[in-house]
Amino acid sequence: MVKISRRDFIKGAAVTGAGIYGAAVLPLEALAATDGRSRLVIVSSNKVLVDPAGNVKTVSKLGMASVGEVDTSVDQSVLNSMVAKGMQALTGASSEAAAWKKLFKPSDVVGIKVNTLFRVNASTHPEVVASIIAGLKLAGVKEENIIVWDRNDRELNQGGFVVNRTGKGVACYGTEGEYEPEPTKQGSFNGKLSRILTEKITALINVPILKDHSISGVTCAMKNHFGTHHNPSAHHGNNCDPFLADLNSVPAIKDKTRLIVTDALKPLAQGGPGYNAQYAWECRSILVSADPVAMDYQGWQIIEAQRKVFGLKPFAESGRPTKFIETAASLGLGTNDPAKMEIIRRTV
Repeated sequence: MVKISRRDFIKGAAVTGAGIYGAAVLPLEALAATDGRSRLVIVSSNKVLVDPAGNVKTVSKLGMASVGEVDTSVDQSVLNSMVAKGMQALTGASSEAAAWKKLFKPSDVVGIKVNTLFRVNASTHPEVVASIIAGLKLAGVKEENIIVWDRNDRELNQGGFVVNRTGKGVACYGTEGEYEPEPTKQGSFNGKLSRILTEKITALINVPILKDHSISGVTCAMKNHFGTHHNPSAHHGNNCDPFLADLNSVPAIKDKTRLIVTDALKPLAQGGPGYNAQYAWECRSILVSADPVAMDYQGWQIIEAQRKVFGLKPFAESGRPTKFIETAASLGLGTNDPAKMEIIRRTV
């Protein structure tokens, strides 16, 4: 079992003192349109991907706080602007700093859940995370109160992230077996949750990568939380339905989630969740919302449209219907009805 460092202990104590589920959880309704529709922002830019040989605006060259750098084709300055525009559109704030302050406070300990199971190209870009870290700092959140995390250190390293358990700055590490001693049961879900989620953080940002999945059809916001508990393999039956919906109903996930930022810079339309270069494409976008169901629905539509371009069958005809999205909507986790979504599109 991995030992908890003094720094981690202090963070855990701070979280416990603030209340297990955080003291300032923002309800989904606060990020909805005035007519009650779920708000989701899609920000795109043709300028975000450039020739790596001439790119002078990488994470390191801009001197940003980060936990890794893997894609030198990303113009980090443009990506930062995309995240800023997404946050302002989501919150209705007049500035980027005001947008982040609507969701986070300086006393928060923020967990950024990434997806690194299948290495670089099929994992969340550290560059997207760098933009989020910059935003959190505008809200007054200290680097030492930010934890970028996933299942284990090895997968984080393979996804291009730099593990940092005890050093200064943003923490980055895996659960490494540090799960709750007793399983959490919620409907069909029965698993031990990461203690990073339950004990160390007050607020959660879900940062999945949009891609095809061989069982569930799509992996996006809700599927990213299969990296939050100890036994995902036990919850893959029936195209992950209703397991994904029930898992995302767990209070530690549902109540702590303040924001979802989906990495759709270079999604995958077929052959996932591992990388398949033949079916990867440059979407050059990010999606921002607080509604995991609307997020997964829109991610599904983006991939279905690209599958058509590639000459592939829809998921339902390929034996991978995305029925977990409808189940999640039926549980009140968000909406899968386009008429109940406010889709805002921005370009940079």
